[in-house]
Amino acid sequence: MDKRIFVIYFFLLSGICFNAGAREHFSKKSAYWFDGSISSATLENYLDRAVTAGYFLVPGTPEGYQFPYREDDIRMLQNIGAKFIGRALYRWSEESRLGDPEFLSYAQKLIERMHRFDPEIVFQGCLFEHVSADVSNLKIPAWVFTAFDLPPEERNFRVEDMTRRVTPGAEVMMRSGRGGGTPIINNQETQLWYYFLAVSYINIGIEALHLGQVEMIGRDDPDRSIYAAFIDRIRRYASSHARRHYVILDGHTPKGGFVKDGVSLLDFNSFPLRIKEIVERPMEGMLEVGHNDGIYCRSQGSRSPSGWEAEHLPYLVEFDNFGISRHPAVADTTDHFCWGYDDITWFALQDEEYRNEWLIYAYNWLRRTDPNGHLQMCVIRMITHPGAAATLRSYFANTRSTSCPVGYSQEDTIKRLWSEAPFHR
Repeated sequence: MDKRIFVIYFFLLSGICFNAGAREHFSKKSAYWFDGSISSATLENYLDRAVTAGYFLVPGTPEGYQFPYREDDIRMLQNIGAKFIGRALYRWSEESRLGDPEFLSYAQKLIERMHRFDPEIVFQGCLFEHVSADVSNLKIPAWVFTAFDLPPEERNFRVEDMTRRVTPGAEVMMRSGRGGGTPIINNQETQLWYYFLAVSYINIGIEALHLGQVEMIGRDDPDRSIYAAFIDRIRRYASSHARRHYVILDGHTPKGGFVKDGVSLLDFNSFPLRIKEIVERPMEGMLEVGHNDGIYCRSQGSRSPSGWEAEHLPYLVEFDNFGISRHPAVADTTDHFCWGYDDITWFALQDEEYRNEWLIYAYNWLRRTDPNGHLQMCVIRMITHPGAAATLRSYFANTRSTSCPVGYSQEDTIKRLWSEAPFHR
């Protein structure tokens, strides 16, 4: 064979093999395979490898902090084998940054980079229960109007049209000093906003959406018909445009579920850990069924959006962040704080040995107590206490090193716990 013909043939064959590999991008034999729907086993495999990596896909925080150790964050996520990257992309105020093409471009490039390492990783974006006045500085793209069969308008989003209550005289929920509040799903403006977020995220490779405090957002929709129709709109878009023709949805469910006519509107439930103080042991905490409004042993049964029946829908519990109480370092078992701090701030204030011990305890307690529950490992999340600035106002699970001097060193513990756990098949 002529050498030139052989070289051409070789590269053509290589291209065919490469394309064949691309078609087998997601193997049906994988414990993480899904396409168009998701089985209970696959979903639970993802939840077993779920992390909270707040703003991992965001160029910087609302406070202006940048991330000089992002390369080590990438290394850490790859090292522990994370499969579900929760809260990776969101806006909590400064919504107008979404109008900057570089904002979503940064996220897309990082998603693509991580997918070159592991194409099965799922990234989560958030449609939170809060919007600030800054959203009124963001222009509504024409395609958002078109999706709702509305004539395109040259205008920005309107915060007041999102947060107004349907019930006469009802006050705006979660009102903030920034002039915002909780978007109410009954308002068409809210649906335009959330649809804009969902589609923008799906288009850059996001495959999961956290819907925030759905009971608050749906406060004026008691039969959930408006919420159900909106969620269906998102799912229909995902069925044609998402990487695997499906989007995995969850939200905080204080009632143990978000169900309409026997079908869950969410793929899984999620809720804060609700850590209870051990009053006789200063700054120590424990988990307990029935403490406060914790979800343990009360995730509702329903049919999943993918069609399988669940006596109790799977759920995640996370290290939530919501600030400091008026009595820091003081026990009050009647409130949501642990020793006056939110979950992740309380955790970050412990010494390294106790953090690792407590993570092992919580992981094993949940597996024994309620197999429907999964501990979402916290690897990046904002914390609130006077000394937090020293670690960029954030907790990082990274092993502390010169590559990440702000690490809290839970990385090896997470990896070890996961390596010992079986898959759901």
